[in-house]
Amino acid sequence: MIRPFDGVRILDFTQVLAGPYCTFQLGLLGASIVKVERREGEDSRRTPLSREWAERGMAPGWMAINGNKRSLTLDLQKPEAREIIRRLAREADVVVENFRPGVMNRLGLGHADLAAINPKLIYCAISGFGQSGPDRNEAGYDGKIQAMSGIMSITGDPATGPMRAGFAVCDVLTGMTAAFAISAALFQRGHTGTGQFVDVSMLEAALAFLSGPVADWTVAGHKQYQSGNQAVSRRPTANLFRANDSWLLLAVNSEQQYRCLMTALGRADTFEDPRFIDWFARKDNEPELRAIIEHALSAKDAKAWEPELNAAGAPCASIWRIEEILEHPQIKARGVLQTVETPFGPLSFMGSGFQMAHGGGRLDTVGPALGAHTDAVLAECGYSAAEIAAFHAAAIV
Repeated sequence: MIRPFDGVRILDFTQVLAGPYCTFQLGLLGASIVKVERREGEDSRRTPLSREWAERGMAPGWMAINGNKRSLTLDLQKPEAREIIRRLAREADVVVENFRPGVMNRLGLGHADLAAINPKLIYCAISGFGQSGPDRNEAGYDGKIQAMSGIMSITGDPATGPMRAGFAVCDVLTGMTAAFAISAALFQRGHTGTGQFVDVSMLEAALAFLSGPVADWTVAGHKQYQSGNQAVSRRPTANLFRANDSWLLLAVNSEQQYRCLMTALGRADTFEDPRFIDWFARKDNEPELRAIIEHALSAKDAKAWEPELNAAGAPCASIWRIEEILEHPQIKARGVLQTVETPFGPLSFMGSGFQMAHGGGRLDTVGPALGAHTDAVLAECGYSAAEIAAFHAAAIV
């Protein structure tokens, strides 16, 4: 079945996480992607988490976001390599890069250079702070953006201070923002017939995802602080609670859910207690309410309470590890993990975070070995076998 971006050709100069995650999302939906790498490959092919996979140049985290791509190695410092890019750009629909602003311009491969060759080209530049402004040349790293954007100022516990997320959240949301922006530009090109420059800033992408807290300040002047594991609703029963020797996250936000929770815990008697008569009283007496709830929860572990409370109408979840949630019946039933045959045997990866009735995301191939498709891509560009051999001999590819 035809996928949404079948026939869309992407030149991918990105590396590390935000950019590769962007192009991977488009590749899952059918885009044909040529990943342009330096001759030694990008550093993230060799992360220190697994010596075995690092030595192969196929780190698991790298493979996770580079499937459905072909690898072309080039030394862009050499004019012959830049001419190869220009030839590829004539037929490309999208170029994506995440160098610091100005790098591609200095190589003669910036937006103006390539748009002069191909006016229909969509050129997406991903950077820490965008292509303009006083901080445009500053390096953008996930932790740095988490700290600057305000994410860390509202994450963590007041007693221990700010806390960064347990994964590279700003990189990933920037990649998804870029994929959405490119999708919009492709759709718009269908009306205008021309391409455009797409400027994606990690800092701005993070702030866009913080739209609620931003509006709390701009509209109401409300400052946010660390609130631990409490929900944004600030309900005392939407928080993390001890359950025997484990933890249970309650998401009890409505009055009906509160009554379901306390009934299921055998504490319907609290409904007449003036300390807990409404949400204002419960907030004022939160320590006492927490003590009652945790005393009741101490009878069983969180994994035992989870199905019971959910069935009773009190939303909750125990703390699932990655290796556990992948075995969850819901994940199994939806076929979330996609398994692909590789030279190392069958391996499983995450695909798209959604399903479509017509041509949704599909992982066809694992992340490519370094330079695996160099000769094929060059041949498709019209280079002869002799020319390709000369490129190899001159260390251009």
